Amino acid sequence: MIGLSRGVLVASSANTDDSNSLTHVRFKFSNKPTTIETRRSPSQRPSDSSPLVIVYKNLNRRSSSFSGRRKRIFVLEEMGSMAKQELSEQRKLRFLCLHGFRTSGEIMKKQVHKWPKSVLEKMDLVFVDGPFPAEGKSDVEGIFDPPYYEWFQFDKDFTEYRNFDECLAYIEECIIKHGPIDGLMGFSQGAILSAALPGLQAKGIALGKVPKIKFLIVIGGAKFKLASVAENAYSAPVDCPSVHFLGETDFLKPHGITLLESFVNPVTIHHPKGHTVPRLDEKSLELMWSFLENIQNKLSDHESSSKEEERTAV
Repeated sequence: MIGLSRGVLVASSANTDDSNSLTHVRFKFSNKPTTIETRRSPSQRPSDSSPLVIVYKNLNRRSSSFSGRRKRIFVLEEMGSMAKQELSEQRKLRFLCLHGFRTSGEIMKKQVHKWPKSVLEKMDLVFVDGPFPAEGKSDVEGIFDPPYYEWFQFDKDFTEYRNFDECLAYIEECIIKHGPIDGLMGFSQGAILSAALPGLQAKGIALGKVPKIKFLIVIGGAKFKLASVAENAYSAPVDCPSVHFLGETDFLKPHGITLLESFVNPVTIHHPKGHTVPRLDEKSLELMWSFLENIQNKLSDHESSSKEEERTAV
């Protein structure tokens, strides 16, 4: 949904005896069936101006339409200063992007920018480097140029961590610096972090100085094994809209499937590759587009409600 307030649409009516006529539509959009008033221009013959019940479809597309009791209205031009102002104020979804182990924000940017423009233009992506220089060899040496970074350090069994609290504090600083941040997108070590942060935030263990994380994109993720982290991150179902990428030959795929069990209604995108940020085929593109549309609608609803409350208070 687009966060429009009351205004005027100039529209043409179809499937009527007067198909070339113009109808002025006074409206207030919502995500529910909406009653609108219609009236003809003074130069046109009188007609039944009883309200039409319409169902909002999509004003993002080139030809938007509404179904009414007696006619179908196709939007030609949007008018009204408030509608124009609120449409221009609509912003992209802003994600903080957490790269993989011993890579970098620049490397993840190159990985993600393989996705189609139609997806990328819906997001405002902020790529940052992990807080610590890589302490060992990177798996991407010879593929991507250094420098390489890591978010925290761990032992070979992934059961002991170093600098984990410092990592959480650093991510919070990044959210403050680059905010407002709506969601997190992570790959590999960054995906493991991203998937755990909503639960840790809900428990008051992390991100206490910033707004709630609203959305997640998890690429090649898994659960934390350390009990003290896992008990807080996944103790309650994570009710945060999320999309999870699972690679057919990814060594983390079984752990990624287990991670899904901790989320409420996760969207799953399967791809044939291994532990990588995959390109989007036709099916995954459709799923990704739908996910972004849905969370954009939720964000617009939330911000529209907040603005309305502010206006009412004033």
